[in-house]
Amino acid sequence: MQAIELEKAYEPKSFEDRIYNEWESKGYFKPVSDEANPVHCQCADCNKKTNIYSVVIPPPNVTGVLHMGHGLNNTLQDIVVRYHRMKGDNTLWVTGTDHAGIATQNVVERQLKKEGKTRNDLGREKFIERTWTVKEDHHNTIVKQQRKLGNSTDWERERFTMDEGLSKAVRDVFVTLYERGLMYRGKRLVNWCPRCGTALADDEVDHEDTQGAMYHLYYEYADGSGKIEVATTRPETFFGDTAVAVNPTDERYTALVGKKLKLPLTGKEIPIIADDYVDKEFGTGMVKITPAHDPNDWEVGKRHNLEVVNLLTPDGRLNENVPEKYRGLKPEEARKLVIEDLEACGLFKGEEKMVHSVGHCYRCKTVVEPYLSDQWFVKMKPLADKALAAWKAGEIQFFPRKWENTYENWLTNIRDWCVSRQIWWGHRIPVWYCQKCGEVIVSREDPSKCPKCGCGAEDLKQDEDVLDTWFSSWLWPFSTLGWPEKTVDLEKFYPTTALVTAYDIIFFWVSRMIMAGLEFTGKAPFHDIYIHGLVRDKQGRKMSKSLGNGMDPLEIIDMYGADALKFTLGFMCAQGQDILIDKDSFKLGSRFCNKVWNASRYLLGNLEGRNLVPVTDADLTELDKWIYSRLNYAAKTAREALDTYRYNDAASALMEYFWNEFCDWYVEATKINFKNGDDKEKDRQASVLMNILEENLRLLHPYLPFVTEEIYSKLPLSEIAENRKKAGEQKIADNSDYVGMLINAPYPKAVDARDNAQIAERFEALKDLIGKVRATKVDCGIDPAIKINIAIKIEKGSAAEVAREKIEMIQLLGGVAKVEFVEAKPASSIGAVGNGFEAFVLVDENINKEQLLSRFQKTMEKEQGYARMSENKLNGNFAKHAPAELVQEERDRLAESQKKIATLESYIKELM
Repeated sequence: MQAIELEKAYEPKSFEDRIYNEWESKGYFKPVSDEANPVHCQCADCNKKTNIYSVVIPPPNVTGVLHMGHGLNNTLQDIVVRYHRMKGDNTLWVTGTDHAGIATQNVVERQLKKEGKTRNDLGREKFIERTWTVKEDHHNTIVKQQRKLGNSTDWERERFTMDEGLSKAVRDVFVTLYERGLMYRGKRLVNWCPRCGTALADDEVDHEDTQGAMYHLYYEYADGSGKIEVATTRPETFFGDTAVAVNPTDERYTALVGKKLKLPLTGKEIPIIADDYVDKEFGTGMVKITPAHDPNDWEVGKRHNLEVVNLLTPDGRLNENVPEKYRGLKPEEARKLVIEDLEACGLFKGEEKMVHSVGHCYRCKTVVEPYLSDQWFVKMKPLADKALAAWKAGEIQFFPRKWENTYENWLTNIRDWCVSRQIWWGHRIPVWYCQKCGEVIVSREDPSKCPKCGCGAEDLKQDEDVLDTWFSSWLWPFSTLGWPEKTVDLEKFYPTTALVTAYDIIFFWVSRMIMAGLEFTGKAPFHDIYIHGLVRDKQGRKMSKSLGNGMDPLEIIDMYGADALKFTLGFMCAQGQDILIDKDSFKLGSRFCNKVWNASRYLLGNLEGRNLVPVTDADLTELDKWIYSRLNYAAKTAREALDTYRYNDAASALMEYFWNEFCDWYVEATKINFKNGDDKEKDRQASVLMNILEENLRLLHPYLPFVTEEIYSKLPLSEIAENRKKAGEQKIADNSDYVGMLINAPYPKAVDARDNAQIAERFEALKDLIGKVRATKVDCGIDPAIKINIAIKIEKGSAAEVAREKIEMIQLLGGVAKVEFVEAKPASSIGAVGNGFEAFVLVDENINKEQLLSRFQKTMEKEQGYARMSENKLNGNFAKHAPAELVQEERDRLAESQKKIATLESYIKELM
């Protein structure tokens, strides 16, 4: 047959888009059960029931473009989805996007601000129209990025959290919760973002350490008999104080309980009360109570029926409940003025600078204020109890397990969820208020009349608020499959198999999805929960625009190709750890892609004049059986790792096998047969190589889908499949007769017959011997192109006796001219000891002895200098004060230097 030519250089841009379009157009992203999907099951009986593997993508927000964190998350899902598809599982990966209420509204409001407008200038309807336009623009960009990444998602099942079906699901859930007594409206203290003008859930508040101060104030007794001292980080809020509390067991203040205090700068009087909340050991043991502006004070206020005085307007300024001179000021502006006025009255003691935790809006980073307002809440404890029970029963499993503690702690201490948001973009709350009789109507459909007084729709006013973004997202695993309708997809693919997501949204999303799934379907929405780390820069910092350290996945793909990005991220993704990368990190994946390309190009180019023939197990040489055993180990390791989401372990095993064992050892060793064998042997060897290359590409595909698919399309698949059929059922050689696109080919299985302990031991000894010879050449500074003479002393009965049978391989792979076997160490030689052998490089006419001796002496002097430096550091203050890990690194360096010195001393001794 003729040689098959691959392009000389690996150029992913030349084929990635073409291959992706072909995968999609031929229906390979669809489950095999779809009537419209031409792809068939891999098993001989296509009616055989297959396992289901279904995944829903964490929907990216339509607020911009995907960042490298999305790149990691999408890559990890694509790897396991491709793996399970190739295993023969009926696989579905649902994609989609999230409307991201506050975040998307902020994007549009920033656009309007540049135009000198606000959302009120447009009005609700026009503002929402404009937001839909922004959504479409960003959605199109996101989809383009996901296609470039190679996401094998079923695009015909794509969903959006505000599409018709999901909107119906949201309404149904809201009304059902209301009917079950789990949804209520009440005036409560909530987290309030003055910038966004809306309430936030507890887990939407980011707490950051901020420079501030503790301010000490005096409150005078109303009867003029003296004064007390209280402390606060926010003196401007004392206008909302309605009591000062002491601990009931604090004997210092027992007689003061009930006594009245005069609130500074006002004519108001407040009582001293007793409550267990107060820590009598902290400060003066007296705490000012401001129920409307502190969550703990709110609870104290409820216990003592205190007045609740709200001091803020919705935009975060002081309102009519403060003296007139402070009205309209922002809190930080009022703070300065209040302190000046207290000082003038002699009621300000002083301040202490401090760093304390301050809540900020998770979207716009504005300082969040505790704020009293009417909001809608979900009672979470009944839902949380079910979610905890499901975890304890083993219905869900976290990878890694450490996240179970986080999950349990959050659910155990959960508070009711504030779900109403005072914005316009999102799911409008399905509640109407009758303007005639005051009836509250909670309905799945828009009501046409009031059920109580009968007035028409024109007298029914819908609640102005929208629901929290996460209220639609927590339904994602089942709403995307058609719930509340009883669809085929819901019956077949729910519960989904796995969720792959980052740890920063365990509270926002993961826990809530489990609660929703159990409450509305009776089942946990997934079984496997793989929590991966975050992508950070090399300094360990989170990537952000402000730091200028972010990376666009498309930029990396443009530089190196999608496979380089995917393999690098998979290779670096260890369970429980963040990934620290820069642009150069992706050279790792790029080098591997080039290795796969160049190795395949060499093998396909060597088919010139060859005939592919059937190969049975009996036709395999010991070398062939060894590489099949290594392929078997790689397949077994990859399967076990991917089944438990150990991405880096699978990637490491695949790279070690293909690059080191297959390319650097096996392919190189087969050159002997092509050089010395007759045509029959050359045809046999070429056929074995094609069989193994075909299986290798199947093994690598989940991590390198594009380059493997491109090479696979060039293979003589029909000849390979036909010859496998002719060879019949084999135990070692692969029996797959699959012909088609690689994406749907069967993933290699671990086969017991391929394992051969004796062959493995013999080849490990051979590799060790050749490796020792190579290392000695490097130590001696011998040009790799120079052929050296060696002598080998072999222990009788050891695996190293294989060397007597593999002299040509030792010569080829070790850069050796002549091999002789000896019983004792030859004179003027440099030895290296291995398991069952000693290998000696002969210092003969091929090597300049004087130059070699000079090299060893100079190298040893340099290494002795390094050793002295390390010893001085370890004997000085460094060992006492440096971090333990740095001290250990220095000890390791010293040990390595000492080892090199000992080796060099032995070399010099041999040459003297």
